[in-house]
Amino acid sequence: MPTYTRIIATGSYLPEKILTNKELESIVDTTDEWIYQRSGIRQRHIAADGELTSDMAIKAAHKALEQAGLKPSDIDGIIVATTTPDRTFPSTAVIVQAGLGMSAGLAFDVQAVCAGFIYALSTADGLMRAGQAKRMLVIGAEKISAILNWEDRATCVLFGDGAGAVILEAHEGQEGAQSDGILSTHLYADGSFKDILYTDGGVSLNGISGHIIMHGREVFKQAVNLMSDAVTAALEHNNLQVSDVDWLIPHQANIRIIESTARKSGFSMENVVVTVHNHGNTSAASIPLALDEAIRSGQVKKGQLALFEALGGGLTWGSALVRL
Repeated sequence: MPTYTRIIATGSYLPEKILTNKELESIVDTTDEWIYQRSGIRQRHIAADGELTSDMAIKAAHKALEQAGLKPSDIDGIIVATTTPDRTFPSTAVIVQAGLGMSAGLAFDVQAVCAGFIYALSTADGLMRAGQAKRMLVIGAEKISAILNWEDRATCVLFGDGAGAVILEAHEGQEGAQSDGILSTHLYADGSFKDILYTDGGVSLNGISGHIIMHGREVFKQAVNLMSDAVTAALEHNNLQVSDVDWLIPHQANIRIIESTARKSGFSMENVVVTVHNHGNTSAASIPLALDEAIRSGQVKKGQLALFEALGGGLTWGSALVRL
């Protein structure tokens, strides 16, 4: 039988500090109504002073381990998807590894911005199918507040901090759409769009982290079209229809993108997991955060078929079809 990887546990963490739209009115020229109508966001969580991306990742990982009934020593590898690492090097993943008390196993970061979790999930899936690991932690973690220009209302109102984690376990299963686990992943990038969503800083560019720059209308158009294409690719690869999928779990960028992508892909909003109102756009953390919240609330159940999709700066985008 072929090897499959399944998600056996989830975990998430949001910082204690909550920044509401109303509070943002005193920071930047905006209003609660303006933000909510354009994004669906009511609040976002902001990391405390001194709270690092790795700190949030470790807390999400502990929750996933607790749910699975596993110890850190039961994990063979860690991949952290992040665009806001603690340091230029070493990777956030090895800092998480040390923080969990692990002394061995592979560990590295993946940088695909908001599509990072899907890229990391696909990478872990490939490594496990190849026999490199039996169990892996895949974490999306971001301290986006550290790269926001708090005078730019086009970006600072949209983003928040947090982390989400899943534990993958290798198992043998039958071929086909009824298999339990990751059925397929689909990754894409197009560097010709590199200048519509980026930071104005970097190690070799100017030695600073910089701030997010976003051309919102162009990002919106590309996001809807490209994520819809990724959804179609996942369905066609597995010979499935939209009606076969229980849940679309999108990157929580903003409600307009989520609704437009669902409509273009043929999904009813009743079958879309939405958490953007609670934590805003947490980049690589948003899908695992939404997944954990939906599972723990009972909205999403074991055995159901979920389709993840995301787009981030690069542009990078992708999808993953998973039976939970």
